[in-house]
Amino acid sequence: MAKLNRGLIVSCQAVEGEVLHGLGLMKYFARAAVAGGACGIRANTAQDIRDIRTETDLPIIGIVKRVYDDSDVYITPTRNEVRELLDCGCEVIALDATLRARHGGETLESLVQYIRDSGKDVEIMADCSDFEEAEHAYKLGFDYIGSTLRGYTPYTKGVQLPDYAFLEKLVRAFPDRHIIAEGGIWEREQLRKVCATGVYAVVIGSSITRPKDITQRFAEAMQLC
Repeated sequence: MAKLNRGLIVSCQAVEGEVLHGLGLMKYFARAAVAGGACGIRANTAQDIRDIRTETDLPIIGIVKRVYDDSDVYITPTRNEVRELLDCGCEVIALDATLRARHGGETLESLVQYIRDSGKDVEIMADCSDFEEAEHAYKLGFDYIGSTLRGYTPYTKGVQLPDYAFLEKLVRAFPDRHIIAEGGIWEREQLRKVCATGVYAVVIGSSITRPKDITQRFAEAMQLC
């Protein structure tokens, strides 16, 4: 059985440079998400994951965002970040599954093997931006394939999100894997269309847990009034 249930997964993150970063608030966002009916949480950093665990026993997709000068990969990019996640008790570890070079010559294959050999009962999610990456992740045996990085790599920049056709293609191509939609979902009608593609679960972040972005979106709309 998959550790993640079908339904809505809420991303509770505040990275460096964001208004809420470092204030210890993510566990309260997670508390609100659980009260609202979320089936899981996606969180950044081992500390936030530990804090969130005090609020809920729902499964957590863990990541560590870390920037290295020699690579554009920043979502759980190396073994160091993986080790932090293995030690903090999250049920799923998400990795940038793009084919870009990683810091220090690390490879996606070696990270997957490291997790599988760790002896920890965790699943692995591939954060992908295009079909080639998803296909590669499938061959590596990822438990979940997500559209997380669609539109965030140089070669997918400008793609309109949510990309319903891309999600449908993933669902058709990999029927024995759990496809997770993520990115660009701001309205309930968009969510309905995403669910109609047949995805297993949906991750929503900014439109729920980033008050600054939500406010800015409404403020821009006010300028048209």
